[in-house]
Amino acid sequence: MIDLYTAPTPNGWKASVTLEELDLPYKVCAIDLMRGEQKTPEFLKINPNGRIPAIVDRDADDLAIFESGALMIYLAEKTGRLLPSETGPRARVLSWLMFQMGGVGPMMGQANVFSRYFPEKIQAAIDRYQNESRRLFEVLDGRLGESEWLADDYSIADIANWCWVRTYKWSGVSIDGLANLRRWLDVMKERPACRRGVEVPVKIPNLTQDTKGAEQFAKNAQTIVQR
Repeated sequence: MIDLYTAPTPNGWKASVTLEELDLPYKVCAIDLMRGEQKTPEFLKINPNGRIPAIVDRDADDLAIFESGALMIYLAEKTGRLLPSETGPRARVLSWLMFQMGGVGPMMGQANVFSRYFPEKIQAAIDRYQNESRRLFEVLDGRLGESEWLADDYSIADIANWCWVRTYKWSGVSIDGLANLRRWLDVMKERPACRRGVEVPVKIPNLTQDTKGAEQFAKNAQTIVQR
C-alpha cells in the first residue's frame, strides 16, 4: 500500500495520476496547504522540504519519497510500466520529464505567482513568465507534431507535462495555433486514469469560469506563496 500525501495542485496530480495509471492501491492523505500542514514536524519527517506530493511505501519498509519526479520514477520502476528499461527510450522519457521539472512547472508556477497571487502586479515579471511558458508550449507542440506522445510511447513524461499544461488558462498562457499540443491535451483528458487522478484529493471547480472562486483561491494562495 502506498500512502499519498497530496493537495489539489499540478504537482500533486502528477503523483495521483501516475498511481491511477499504474493501478496501484493507495491511501490519500490530504494535506491542507492553507493551514500549513506541510510544515508540521510529522510531515517534515517525510519531506524535509515541506512540499507536496510525497509518498510512503508501506510495502518497502515505510520508504518515504519526495519530489514529484522522483516518486513518479520510483512508481514506474516499481511496476515496470510507463518508463522503459532500455537505455535510449528511457533517456527520452527522462528528458521530457526533466523538461517539465526544470521548465514548464517553474515557469507556469511563477506566471501564477505574479499574475494571480502576488499583491503587486509587476507587468515585466508577468510577461517574462507567461512568454517563457508559451515558448515551452511551442517546444512541446513541435515534438507532438512528430510523435503521438512526448517519448516513444505513453509515459510518465506525458503525465508530468499534462498535469501542468492543462492549467494554461489559469496561468494566462495561450495555446492558440498549437494544434499538436491541443490534440494531445484532448487525448490526455479522455484517459480514465487522468480524469480520476486530477480529482485527488478533491475535485476543484474550473476557476477560469468562476470569478468569485478564482478571487478566493488566489487570496488563499498568497498565504502558501509566503511560506
